[in-house]
Amino acid sequence: MGIRRRFGLMVTSVATVPLVLAGCTAPTSKTEDRADPAAAAQRAPAPTLALAPANDARDVPISTEISTGVRDGKVTGIKVTDASGAEVAGSPRPDDPGTWVPEKPLKNKETYRVEVTAANDAGGSTTGTSSFTTMDKSNRARTTSTLYFGENRTYGAAMPVTVAFDPPVPEESRADVQRRLYVRTEPSQPGTWSWLPDGSQVAYRAPDFWQEGTTISVRSALDGVPIGKNRIGDTDRSASSKIGEEVTMVVDNAAKTMAVYRGGKLEREMPVSLGKPSTPSSSGNMVVMEKHEQTVFDTRGEPNGGYVVTVQDAQRLTWGGEFIHSAPWSVSDQGVRNVSHGCANLSPANANWLMGISKVGDLVTVKGTEVRLENGNGWTAWNQSWDDFAAGSALPVPENLAPTRSIDPASPPPQQPGAPASPGPQPSGAPEEGSSGGDSGSGG
Repeated sequence: MGIRRRFGLMVTSVATVPLVLAGCTAPTSKTEDRADPAAAAQRAPAPTLALAPANDARDVPISTEISTGVRDGKVTGIKVTDASGAEVAGSPRPDDPGTWVPEKPLKNKETYRVEVTAANDAGGSTTGTSSFTTMDKSNRARTTSTLYFGENRTYGAAMPVTVAFDPPVPEESRADVQRRLYVRTEPSQPGTWSWLPDGSQVAYRAPDFWQEGTTISVRSALDGVPIGKNRIGDTDRSASSKIGEEVTMVVDNAAKTMAVYRGGKLEREMPVSLGKPSTPSSSGNMVVMEKHEQTVFDTRGEPNGGYVVTVQDAQRLTWGGEFIHSAPWSVSDQGVRNVSHGCANLSPANANWLMGISKVGDLVTVKGTEVRLENGNGWTAWNQSWDDFAAGSALPVPENLAPTRSIDPASPPPQQPGAPASPGPQPSGAPEEGSSGGDSGSGG
């Protein structure tokens, strides 16, 4: 990703060895240079540095980064110290080694000193210094951010990293906000952020599903980040979790079935009942957002609602209230006709089995219903092609990022040779993730 820099201090060539000015001495042959490396270093151009924030800058946001521009060399070290001389912990940006990011927000109304060193292969080196003072505590309203990525969890292979904003981030501020959102993956699987058009949500994914066993570390470093003319970011959050076995669900409205794939192999096919014509289910690529052993659907005051019902083994797919859940009242309709208020109804046994193997972040593809899933109604990062998703980034996206597999509602994962076509054994044990109790939400 490209990094916009505002360079305020130009550090001239401060070499570790004196420079010999051109024209003052006779040329030296390459043979002589090899025989006398010190003489060659004297003739080497020292790097030049440009640093931001500028020297003696005032009212610098506590979210600031140290940006460096280097000519004739590369950065070899960045050190930041506070007013007491203590070193501030930080590290280079994953996408720009010349930009240093503090591990936590800087202190308000504090003066910091920056020392940057740069060198080149010819032996020239430069040290540049500057200092700046951060802003006082701000009275500006804070934009509330919500990071939908928890600590020490096991997520599905389609899990996007999602951050929501209230109020939405204006378009002119999205690049600066996006620069403060960091994702590291081990093993490395680079991706990009993509904004909803209204700026209420930004999501990160790679071109392909995450590999099983991947560790994803996220930091939403928004404390004090200027957002628009009158707001700043609210806080700094971090989380690290792993990716588990790939599980995907494909719901076919024509057949009234749900096919569950585990590790690319068909594990079970189950009858379902989807939304009736007046309250149809959405077609598209969704992701399991929440899991509840028990929850309450309360649709009083909503169109086509007016009921309150307790359901078991519920998995949220959309903000609008579409779930997969146990529906003992519709077992005779499952596989035959659609009778729900938009949810995917399963028998109690099948819903319980699915809760035992599914995870937040698993992909759920629904095909052939009357309406299409609206982007932003849930974690819809996989409901677009990669090109369309990448077009939503406020920063340049590396051109070499491209998917190697198709994630399309019309193309379910291929069945592997020898995969079972009938239901397998019923698993035992509690679900990996889940909660019980009185969460309310529409559904049915």
